[in-house]
Amino acid sequence: MKFCSHCGSGALAFRVPDGDTRPRYVCGNCGTIHYENPRIVTGTLPVWNDQVLLCRRAIEPRYGLWTLPAGFLENGEPVEAGAARETEEEACARVADLSLYTVISVLHVHQVHMMFRARLVDLEFAPGTESLEVRLFREAEIPWETIAFRTIARSLRNFFLDRLDNRWPLHISTIHRGSVRRGD
Repeated sequence: MKFCSHCGSGALAFRVPDGDTRPRYVCGNCGTIHYENPRIVTGTLPVWNDQVLLCRRAIEPRYGLWTLPAGFLENGEPVEAGAARETEEEACARVADLSLYTVISVLHVHQVHMMFRARLVDLEFAPGTESLEVRLFREAEIPWETIAFRTIARSLRNFFLDRLDNRWPLHISTIHRGSVRRGD
């Protein structure tokens, strides 16, 4: 950070402000403390009978790989509304019965991914501007080798395991840089 977003001054110091426990950028001119917090990624795991809807990315990062419809939450937007919006934008799909399913902290990129299980309302879906292709997959058809993100693979694996007992707990986990564990 080079300039204060409040007053425009370049007099920033990286220090622990009074009453805090972590170093932050603090403006020496106006005193504004600049907090840098994780960004929220929200999306859905859209289900139709025994199939899930995946999108093939038309944007970087991970162009051409498969993902669930998801993206960054907008300011002032409830997380479940953001998940439904991202599904509409990326897959032109409508979903209902959203239920929070996975919360995954991705520490090295300062993100928290919140995925909702959701029911596809109908089979009217198509690629949005950020997708090359959108289609339904049965478990045996999932293109595991070309899944774009570890959070998506983890959410899908949880889904197929939970489906065996028809139990749907909330899964909370963390992904660390470079830590690839079996099943990620």
